[in-house]
Amino acid sequence: MIKVIAWNIARREEAWRLLLDGNADIALLQEAAPPPADVAARLEVDPAPWRTAGAGLNRPWRVAIAKLSHRVEVEWLEAKPLEDARPGELAVSRPGTLAAAKVYVPNAEPFVVASMYAPWEKPYAGTGSSWIHADGSAHRLLSDLSLLIGQQTGHRILAAGDLNILRGYGEGGSPYWANRYATIFDRMTALGLPFVGPQAPGGRRAEPWPEELPQDSKNVPTYYTSHQTPATATRQLDFVFASNSLSERVFVTALNEPDQWGPSDHCRVAIEIV
Repeated sequence: MIKVIAWNIARREEAWRLLLDGNADIALLQEAAPPPADVAARLEVDPAPWRTAGAGLNRPWRVAIAKLSHRVEVEWLEAKPLEDARPGELAVSRPGTLAAAKVYVPNAEPFVVASMYAPWEKPYAGTGSSWIHADGSAHRLLSDLSLLIGQQTGHRILAAGDLNILRGYGEGGSPYWANRYATIFDRMTALGLPFVGPQAPGGRRAEPWPEELPQDSKNVPTYYTSHQTPATATRQLDFVFASNSLSERVFVTALNEPDQWGPSDHCRVAIEIV
């Protein structure tokens, strides 16, 4: 069994220390700043610069993939900015939002892991809109992720992260946003990377139940706002996808009980591959 943690650590140093105590093999991180020195000596992290691209934006953090145990070997795949990448290289639309690595396990086929983060964006100023949204960022991630797929079936990819979108509904029950968000999940399925969790019973459901969430939803909260606590969190922003060849062997749980949440505004998502 291989254990993976997917987690937006919100640039918290203490999150790095918690990772070391979790008995996981791999961590797929978002909004990660460099680990503190005492932690860096105990793990391996991909060598990309600690920055997420964006003109005029100060983002000294990025997605990251960390090797946490000696049970696996990891080959990090170098991501290059789209304008610099040559054919056959991993081109990334916005550096800092996608990291990938090949994981080698004794007596098993290797597989690829990817950590994803979809930053918030604002519409073009000429629209006069005050919206923020992340589905455009998510679609760019999917375009980048598709470069890791070289055959219709049989690929072995696990992709997870914070997409800043909702599944199965839109904010305030908006059908418009529900339809926009659904295109992300539909496109991942078309790529051969269906959504695999977390979903109830793999995590605690929101309580009290939010009005905007459909009654038949199996969503589990993975994020709380500045007006909430882990106990009152309502929205799931973190998702895991796996190749069809892996999906039946992947088990996903949101570690979202208040006493297990951790120091970030996002909870950890535990992934087991059996």
